[in-house]
Amino acid sequence: MLLQFTTTPPLHQQLSGFPSFTQPRRLNYRKHSISCSISQIHSYGTVDYERRPPVKWNAVYRRISLMGNPEMGAGSVLNQWENEGKRLTKWELCRVVKELRKFKRFKMALEVSCSWVYEWMNNRGERFRLSSSDAAIQLDLIAKVCGVSSAEDYFLRLPDTLKDNRVYGALLNAYARVKMRDKAELLIEKMRNKGYATASLPFNVMMTLYMNLKELDKVQSVVSEMMNKNIQLDIYSYNIWLSSCESTERMEQVFEQMKLERTINPNWTTFSTMATMYIKLGQFEKAEDCLKKVESRVTGRDRMPYHYLISLYGSIGNKEEVYRVWNIYKSNFPNIPNLGYHALICSLVKVGDFEGAEKIYEEWLSIKSSYDPRIGNLLLGWYVKEASLEKTEGFLDHMIEAGGKPNSTTWEILADGNIGEKKISDALSCFQKAVLAEGSNSWKPRPVNVSAFLDLCNEEADTASKEALMGLLRQVGCLEDEPYASLFSLHNGSVTGNELSMKKDTTVADNDMAKNEDEDDGDEMLLNQFQGSL
Repeated sequence: MLLQFTTTPPLHQQLSGFPSFTQPRRLNYRKHSISCSISQIHSYGTVDYERRPPVKWNAVYRRISLMGNPEMGAGSVLNQWENEGKRLTKWELCRVVKELRKFKRFKMALEVSCSWVYEWMNNRGERFRLSSSDAAIQLDLIAKVCGVSSAEDYFLRLPDTLKDNRVYGALLNAYARVKMRDKAELLIEKMRNKGYATASLPFNVMMTLYMNLKELDKVQSVVSEMMNKNIQLDIYSYNIWLSSCESTERMEQVFEQMKLERTINPNWTTFSTMATMYIKLGQFEKAEDCLKKVESRVTGRDRMPYHYLISLYGSIGNKEEVYRVWNIYKSNFPNIPNLGYHALICSLVKVGDFEGAEKIYEEWLSIKSSYDPRIGNLLLGWYVKEASLEKTEGFLDHMIEAGGKPNSTTWEILADGNIGEKKISDALSCFQKAVLAEGSNSWKPRPVNVSAFLDLCNEEADTASKEALMGLLRQVGCLEDEPYASLFSLHNGSVTGNELSMKKDTTVADNDMAKNEDEDDGDEMLLNQFQGSL
């Protein structure tokens, strides 16, 4: 049967359901439509494959990642490749998927991975099988692109023969990623009963979940369970455990225990975690010692350690080290991603080198492929604090002219500026635009800004604006988020900001990208471990 890739609608279109594995023709996820297959996929090592020279997977990857119109989908690139008389193996497709996942191109990765799923569903012979490893990676991508509900649908429709510890682990990670504690706890209990919780990975996932929920005592409970069951803690387990420590004394005790493990070598993440704790407690000398150890453990083509080094040296206030690491970074990598520029500009703002921050921003403008508002937000936040509101709004106009699309944080920064100028109506308008901005689903206004707005409303006796903001808080789910709502006092359904006292020691933009980077890095750390187990 000749199966062709089809050009698919954008992934923002609504989808419903997931087809049965018995008569598949098109994958329709709950939210996103992805239709793709491939006509000539051959198992690694088959006779057909050996007749042909090996295809370089990175050539396919480059075509997909650099395609001019991403809305056409990865299928169009694979179709073109086939039309040129080239055949792709499952191994090559898997390698392309791995690289796309590495750079968080999840939609494209899912489109490519669909190709071998289609081939398996239409050709069930021995020559091409869908393994539980394939199903686990597919489930992970569906969760990222289409949502957990679609991943659950996929899981339920999988044959029982494919549902092993890897597939269960992928679903557990999907729950943990979106902080679905109840479902995650039910699933890991089921994994215990099935004998699938005998290695460190599912416990690492649960520890990460509890870390993200700020339930640090439960991290220790998971560690205790692992020790009681003689489940070996690995480098990921120890790094998460270190992150959960609330004192340097406890952290150092965990580190000493870690050093006793002959099979574990502390990595750069270990020392960046410890440096972060020392910085938080003002122990800069110990922090710098850890940062030197981070640098000595940077290997290969891993860019992430440089981002952490630049950011942490900025937190210490060591401008010279910030620039030194940046120059090493640039000498090792010809192309620096937006995350790198974000880390540097953020650090330069922290150390008060505003001229340097503007200079690096201009450098980024000259080489950027598209405008990332998270970088512009760093300077925008600085202008709110150090310059006039007029200059701030002028920089916003520049961002838009340069191709930027203001995000929720952009508007919150402007709301902060208007609150400072006592412009209630304009500040409320900015909050409203923040809610409507693209990608605002996970956005919540910083409590310190909400408090300042409510206090201003109290000063001006503007009850209508106060209630309007409360409506926005309800709309984005803030009042249903107990830890967030606990920062405010609720009286008869109204929010007041009088009881909230938080030090305003950073701009809104400081954590705009860094928070996402930390969460993604933790998620990818687990995925790397997960993928290694496959």
